[in-house]
Amino acid sequence: MDAAIQSGLVVKARLATQLIFLVCGLGMSSWAPMVPLAKDRLALNDANLGLLLLLLGAGAMLMMPTSGWLVNRFGSRIVMAGAALVMALALPLLVILTSPVAMAVTLFLFGSGIGAIDVAMNAHGVQVQNLYGKPIMSSLHGLFSVGGLLGSFGLGFLMKLGLNPVYAAVSIAALMLVITLTQYPYLFPLEVEQRAIARFSAVDEQPTVASQRYNWLDGRVLFLGSMCFAVFLAEGAILDWSAVFLRDTKGVEAAFAGVGYSAFSIAMATMRLVGDNLVARFKGKTVVVGGSLLGAAGLGMAVWSPWVVGILIGFVLLGLGAANIVPIFFSAAGRLSGISPTVSIPAITTLGYTGMLAGPALLGFIADHFSLSIAFGFLSLLLVVVALSYSVKGQAS
Repeated sequence: MDAAIQSGLVVKARLATQLIFLVCGLGMSSWAPMVPLAKDRLALNDANLGLLLLLLGAGAMLMMPTSGWLVNRFGSRIVMAGAALVMALALPLLVILTSPVAMAVTLFLFGSGIGAIDVAMNAHGVQVQNLYGKPIMSSLHGLFSVGGLLGSFGLGFLMKLGLNPVYAAVSIAALMLVITLTQYPYLFPLEVEQRAIARFSAVDEQPTVASQRYNWLDGRVLFLGSMCFAVFLAEGAILDWSAVFLRDTKGVEAAFAGVGYSAFSIAMATMRLVGDNLVARFKGKTVVVGGSLLGAAGLGMAVWSPWVVGILIGFVLLGLGAANIVPIFFSAAGRLSGISPTVSIPAITTLGYTGMLAGPALLGFIADHFSLSIAFGFLSLLLVVVALSYSVKGQAS
């Protein structure tokens, strides 16, 4: 393994994996500026738009468990390349389709591509990290966050310059394909991944379907999955409710209500890019516990502060605290003794994204019966539970 590192193969694989994370974030977030265009083009009301948006999440959720089998059968890089191709082909169609049915099918396929590439790139990243010998998962997720910022702002910027939305979407899709194709040769082939799995997870290279189903119910997998569920729930809630919270609860002008999520996203992306050094210095358990408590404090500050600056600082603290938690969970899942990462990572990814999808609805239910401030307070309490739970049962990593 040291020889592989010295020869540069693992270093090149790390860079290639980072760029695949960038592709995923870029493609996923490019859909956000398209949503208003799709609503107008298809003449949808809010309820019908909500149903349409559910199909993206449904495609991702249904594909994630299947992706583990595909990764185990064909290797991560083939799944990543195929998923990136599906996303890139679907992206321009999301700007031009005029049939609600065709749009629904395309969104489902687009979501399936997101689900597949998410599982494959995390599974691949864990093996690269194991062979690299140092924490790298935070920087991988950092590139995903950077891609998210570039996608959401980049497509809108291109359209602001006067570029036709179709051409703007094609430009983003072409960039995704160029990155994927140029980095494909540097990603690990199946045989390298299988040897790494056999060495670092102490499992057979080809787990049976029955053993995969059983391992989903392993207590360690369920624990990490539940922790991912809680953190993703908080992240999803901030995405969907921070602007409403600032406008309706704190009285911020509608034009500036989106600044809360921007502050959260920039803080998260920045912290992830330096997170590997933090994990190497303080160990994973310390980062998870400290980050969860910092995030809980940030949410509390956002709820109680009467000043906009204080609220934004609260969102920044949440982004800084939550940034490296999920990458550590993926790393821990990839090192579970006796369980292949092709089983554990799809499991915790699926449970995590269930939290992201359920988060907005759960907060809406709490806000409807109490208030949005109470709902955000619930998120703060949830992060405290994550800190306490992981301090007792989490891996030191």
